[in-house]
Amino acid sequence: MREQRALANRMPKLLESATIKLGQVASAALGVRGKLRLRALAAGETAAEKMSHVARRTRKRKQPQWQQALEGRVTPAQRGLLGQLLDQSDHVEAARQRAEARIGQEVERSADPCVPEAVKLLDTIPGVGETVAQIIGAEIGVDMTRFPTDHHLASGAGRGPGNHESAGKRKSGQTTQGSRYWRAALVQAAWAASHQKDTYLAAQYKRLVKRRGKKKALVAVGHSILGMVYHVLQNRVNSQELGGDYCARRNVSKQRKRLIRQVESLGVKVTVEEVKEAA
Repeated sequence: MREQRALANRMPKLLESATIKLGQVASAALGVRGKLRLRALAAGETAAEKMSHVARRTRKRKQPQWQQALEGRVTPAQRGLLGQLLDQSDHVEAARQRAEARIGQEVERSADPCVPEAVKLLDTIPGVGETVAQIIGAEIGVDMTRFPTDHHLASGAGRGPGNHESAGKRKSGQTTQGSRYWRAALVQAAWAASHQKDTYLAAQYKRLVKRRGKKKALVAVGHSILGMVYHVLQNRVNSQELGGDYCARRNVSKQRKRLIRQVESLGVKVTVEEVKEAA
């Protein structure tokens, strides 16, 4: 996957050196249709109008933008290099698919009968797909009896908050360095979970990103995912979604006081009256 990302970064840079800006009109310039255009370009196609028609129906309205983006000056050397990069990308993609198939077979054939079940259980956690679940099983195993609590699991994985305090002042809360594969998988899961709707993890990310920034918010969401991993594997149950309004429901009194303070800061006196729930 790292090799795929490296190749995906090299091809746009090569195209930009030939004044071709596909990224300005397509978010997935290296998708299925995008690679067809690149193949045509590497094969010697020079008519931007012909290449612009290799598009999905939803993008037909962008034909003028496509044609303008595909106009460039591509040298023979650049065409040859583009063809090599596309060949390497296809080779790496085929290798990745073979590796994924082999990993799936190893999971099914595992001597521990809990491994296949654990992968399916972890897949129920928001943001955690099959690949991330397999990485979790490979890095920490599926037996949670080794960790007394979920905090011990987070500490062992290097995802717990740091503790750098001197003279009564806390200087840093940076996490320790754990496995790079485990760290990358958690960030990937946290990023996927942050884009889901009406989930606890997405609400947590939106709440923290405002004051902490994207990177720290993703680390915090990854820490929450670790807690879910621990309890799912410990109890052998599917992940239970708490909902995007969980924090508001849990801290009703704090939420009420905060809103009252906001209204009173506008120069308005607030009188609170309890409303009885309908029978």
